[in-house]
Amino acid sequence: MSRQLFCFSVLSLTLSACSSVDNKRAQGDFDYATKQESKEFVVPENLDKPATQQEFLISNKINHKGPTGSKMDIRAPSLVLPIAASSRVIAESDEAIIWFDKVLEEKDLLTFIRNSLISQLMSDNVGYDTIDSPKASEEALKGKTEVYESQWYHNEVETGWLFTDIEQSTSMRFRYQFYLKPHGRSVSLKVSLIDYMKTDHDGGTKTVDPIDKQRAEMGMLNQIVGQVDYNYRLQQRENRLMRANQKLVTIGENKEAEVAYVVEMALDNLWDNMPIFFEKHGFTITDLNETNKIYYVDFTKPETSIWDSIWGDERPVIEVSDAKYQFVLAPLDDKNQKTSVTIYNVDGEPLPLESLERIFPVMEAGLSFRNFY
Repeated sequence: MSRQLFCFSVLSLTLSACSSVDNKRAQGDFDYATKQESKEFVVPENLDKPATQQEFLISNKINHKGPTGSKMDIRAPSLVLPIAASSRVIAESDEAIIWFDKVLEEKDLLTFIRNSLISQLMSDNVGYDTIDSPKASEEALKGKTEVYESQWYHNEVETGWLFTDIEQSTSMRFRYQFYLKPHGRSVSLKVSLIDYMKTDHDGGTKTVDPIDKQRAEMGMLNQIVGQVDYNYRLQQRENRLMRANQKLVTIGENKEAEVAYVVEMALDNLWDNMPIFFEKHGFTITDLNETNKIYYVDFTKPETSIWDSIWGDERPVIEVSDAKYQFVLAPLDDKNQKTSVTIYNVDGEPLPLESLERIFPVMEAGLSFRNFY
């Protein structure tokens, strides 16, 4: 029983000793802080004063009221972390401010950054107030500021094992200032700590240490930058999925009202990529007419073996007869964003709708050039 009591006492002393360590302050011997400054060296009148070098003199223009010894705060300064795409900081600035340049052309930059701020506040379960947000279009906001303020962030430090006690309680509010440059492609975000309350065993205070203030502002800004980076990655993932699932090929008609495939691609781009499609699907180009955008091809159904299926080399097969064909490409709109692909047989007749529908699954993937690159 006594041994258990002794071990519990040692554990209690260890925990109390650990909790008393202040990582903000310097530790060690501070005798230098109480040393008296030595008297100035006096040269006797009958002797020459030695020459002095001005560049080695120490200026007296220092903060004589600054902390010394154990009162010195030894924490490293906080920094803004520009981890989001096209984000940058102001060199040698001690303010919590960062600039974002436009990355997503289809997204409004100010709205994107503002939504990231709101997402961060919502994830922290903290509300916000709009202080200055002109009720106008985005074009009218260019070159102006928007200001928001968070509600209270609360943080409590508990101590104890069986019975807990609140050792320290800290509450903070922040201001967020957006500035949109007149060209609309750059936005700055500045974070400021505007309200502070701290309560511990020594009492309460509304005065914050300058280093604590800077660290709080930098920490809050870095959380928002991290949210911006996350939203960028989320948007890029959505764009990739959209492109992967996008139906670029449909069945329609050419300008002569003949049944054909309609491809969401410019004529020149599709023309340049057609040889890749032919090579992958058993077509051999025998001739071409670049002026009229016609490919003359021979088709031979590719031979497959059981080894192709085992090794994953089996290619999709277009179920048409071995014969000669013409692939005729033509623009469908004035903006040259759609191209018709009409397939003619050896007699110059377009393949019927039934044939196009039967081979559509392979043609759709092939003319979309999905998984080719």
